Amino acid sequence: MELPVEALPQLPVLDALDELQRALAERGTAVLSAPPGSGKTTLLPLALMDAPWLRGKKILLLEPRRVAARAAARRMAALLGEKPGQRVGYQVRGERQVGANTRIEVVTEGLLTRRLQADPELPGVGLLIFDEFHERSLDVDLALALALQARETLRPDLRLLVMSATLDAEALLQLMAADGLIEAKGQQYPVSSVQLGGGGPREIVTSALRGVSQALARSDGDVLVFLPGAPEIHRLAGELQRAGCEAQLHPLYGALSAAEQDAALRPAAPGQRKVILATNLAQTSLTVEGVTAVVDSGYERQAVFDLGAAANRLDTVRISRAAATQRAGRAGRLAPGIALQLWSAEQAMVAHDTPEILRADLTRFALELAAWGCAPEQLALLNQPPPANWQLAQQALGQLNAVDAEGRITPLGRKMLSLPMHPRLARMVLQAQARGLGETAAWLAAALGVPGANRQTDLTAELQAARRDRHGPIAREAGLILKRLAAADDWQPQALGGLVATAFPERVARLRRGSSNTYHCADGGEALLPAGAHADAQWLAIAHWQASEPRQIRSAARVERAELEDILAGQLQERRQAKLDPDSGLIRAEQGRFLGAVAFFSRSEAATDEEAAPLLLAHIRKRGLVALGWTAEDRQLQARVQSLRRWCPATGLPDLGDAALLETLELWLQPYLAGIRKLGDLTAVALEPALRAQLSHAQVRELDALAPARLRVPSGSNLLLDYQADGGSPVLAVRLQEMLGCAQTPKVAGGELPISLHLLSPARRPIQVTQDLVGFWSGSYAEVRKEMRGRYPRHPWPEDPLSAAPTRKAKPRKP
Repeated sequence: MELPVEALPQLPVLDALDELQRALAERGTAVLSAPPGSGKTTLLPLALMDAPWLRGKKILLLEPRRVAARAAARRMAALLGEKPGQRVGYQVRGERQVGANTRIEVVTEGLLTRRLQADPELPGVGLLIFDEFHERSLDVDLALALALQARETLRPDLRLLVMSATLDAEALLQLMAADGLIEAKGQQYPVSSVQLGGGGPREIVTSALRGVSQALARSDGDVLVFLPGAPEIHRLAGELQRAGCEAQLHPLYGALSAAEQDAALRPAAPGQRKVILATNLAQTSLTVEGVTAVVDSGYERQAVFDLGAAANRLDTVRISRAAATQRAGRAGRLAPGIALQLWSAEQAMVAHDTPEILRADLTRFALELAAWGCAPEQLALLNQPPPANWQLAQQALGQLNAVDAEGRITPLGRKMLSLPMHPRLARMVLQAQARGLGETAAWLAAALGVPGANRQTDLTAELQAARRDRHGPIAREAGLILKRLAAADDWQPQALGGLVATAFPERVARLRRGSSNTYHCADGGEALLPAGAHADAQWLAIAHWQASEPRQIRSAARVERAELEDILAGQLQERRQAKLDPDSGLIRAEQGRFLGAVAFFSRSEAATDEEAAPLLLAHIRKRGLVALGWTAEDRQLQARVQSLRRWCPATGLPDLGDAALLETLELWLQPYLAGIRKLGDLTAVALEPALRAQLSHAQVRELDALAPARLRVPSGSNLLLDYQADGGSPVLAVRLQEMLGCAQTPKVAGGELPISLHLLSPARRPIQVTQDLVGFWSGSYAEVRKEMRGRYPRHPWPEDPLSAAPTRKAKPRKP
């Protein structure tokens, strides 16, 4: 039974339907831009369902989140007067409502990737719709790239539609070979945006409390509040309750159950108002019944891959202008609305969010590509992954035995890919299942995979609490994993440390000798344990740490050395390793058995020069050249070279500036570190020979000729010149009487640069600074002479200084 378009709600997106139909029928690809509230998510699939080119095939509509997928399917089914599972169905992780007659199936992005990997031809599918593409998750980038390749090589009849309210369209049109951007202009109801101002991340809840109060006063409907994450949601809920807010409060974020999420989306009870406290889960694809006001904190939580910690960290960041547009649009879905934005009109915002492929952990993405059998540059991706992140992901897969030496996926890698979790956790679960620890591993994987979990430093205690809360997010996730594994073994909490070590061997940590809370980690770094947690634990397996300096342990489990030796036997190495004791500053070598940088057994021996040098140089790079014992002579030699480089570039002198010296420590300093085994002894290194060794014999002669260290003055004294670090004129401090008879200012740089004369009194106090000695003799000398004769009568102050003889001595006293 066909659905006439006239039977659908007449929302603005339908104005673009004819153009969209033509593009999909003729070109097979299309890009649609439609503002929030225009009806693109729920009306277009219904309007396209009976297109001639779709006869006998279904539509797959991709949504970025489970709650949006369920809501979109239910809304479309309601418009057809049906329940989900008939002509419109959905499938999200752990939930499926699809029937034999389903024509439109709403799925999350990751599920499409799984289908493409299982069968790239996507039998029975005629149209893929990528909704809210602007969010640019790794899943959607990968799904679109795989779909484009499948269309090119296997399914030329497969249609692709990408749509969003906010698109960076030019690159996307080129990627999809689409004719041009199709725009649905206008939205059903107007939204007025008002900037209220706001503070930084620490003031989010305070600002939001003020915003909710104004939203309730300035609107009659319900209020949707956007906050970065669950902690802020719960804090604001508490503040609103204490303030006597009479509206119903509903949290809305990913870790809630489907029932709790659905409750937030349902209309409030008659005579009641509600305030929905949401993350960016509600930013797109959702019509939240009754909302006419939005309060936007202007912040979101983003996963950013930290190269130093080799793990994602969650950063609280400002949203983009595109995200602000999406959020404001939630207020105008069912009636005119208002968006209260907690930032100033002058607040700088980037145009679009940073795509996840440029900022997140790429390990699972790399495993997906290995399974597909191609490299990133062989796929139609809007952005190529950063080389450093990609390399780390490939290294991790190799260490997990998920790919072979040529980067091809292994049978183990395919098993890992079948589990909807990070490859590290998948490997851990598979190994644990083989050892009869499947249930324990499932609970651990759930705790490590659920955002916002791991709030206790003691991971064992957290999991014990999670098992008591059978309706919590960790328990729900563990249930899904256990269902897939069909694991029936017992819960064994004593095995948690070993399981964490299996997933994250580089985070195995040993208590540093003499410390109560500083752990030396297998990756070579250190991590600090909060007070009161894991007291006296010699070994920890760290599940989460805060990637800062120093790193803070957020979640860990105790583990015994014997268990680590058994579990990680294949990764332990017999070797010799130099170590620096940060307390004493001593460098010693350890000969023993190691996991990365952590010693299981070792004996201490004297370090060789080759072993000590890298640690000494690393210390100097960290502290800077102040770690060395610079003398005034050393700095003068450096200043002479740098000055002559500037005055006479043709000399070709090497760069001996601090920045260049730090970059080339191995070349000029390392040969002079022989015998040094203690940081404190670095101040005894003779730097002048090390610096001179960077110059050839010819360059040394040029330096001494053009930028001499000393200058002979008319009196016969051989005085030091003071060269300036910035390359200015060198300074000669000399008593005036020693320059008598001198008609020209001395010069350096081959007679091109006059020095700066600091003429001194007999008591060596400055009386004149000049670079024009002749001008001084004929000018201000007369005033100087008049003042100085009475003060220093035993010293010559000739009336004609140019005809007088220079002297270093005073007249003898009269008897």
